[in-house]
Parts: sequence; C-alpha cells; structure tokens
Amino acid sequence: MNQKTPNKIEVRLRITYQEYLQYYQGAVKAVVTRDIHGRTVQFPAHVLRTFVGHDGIRGSFTIYTDEHNRFIKIERND
Repeated sequence: MNQKTPNKIEVRLRITYQEYLQYYQGAVKAVVTRDIHGRTVQFPAHVLRTFVGHDGIRGSFTIYTDEHNRFIKIERND
C-alpha cells in the first residue's frame, strides 16, 4: 500500500480562555485562522482541548492532514 506523506499546516494561535469556552460549549464548532503563509485554515475546535491553559491557547502549532485535507493530528511547536 502506498501511503502519502501528511500535509503540514503551521499556525500561530492566540485564543483567550473566554473565547475557547464558546468552542467548548458547542456554540462554535470550528476554528478559522490563517496559516503562516496567509492561507485560511479551518479545523475542529475540539482538537485544541489538551492545549487549553488558564490563559487560553497561545503558541505555534502544526496541523497534519491527509491527502483529502482531513485532520490527522495537531502538535504544539513551542
């Protein structure tokens, strides 16, 4: 089976704790931001749960997607 290399999307996020509550409570389902090249990126908000701190979510992240741009995983770069 020929496996393709996942796509990498690099983003910098700054989401306050209060802003993330909207995602957590289900009022907002997806995060829409721009990658480091200025392209618009949308991904499911729930993938950020493990990164939420008292200040919210801050930092640089790499999002991995398959060849159909479906989410695989996210990693913090900091």
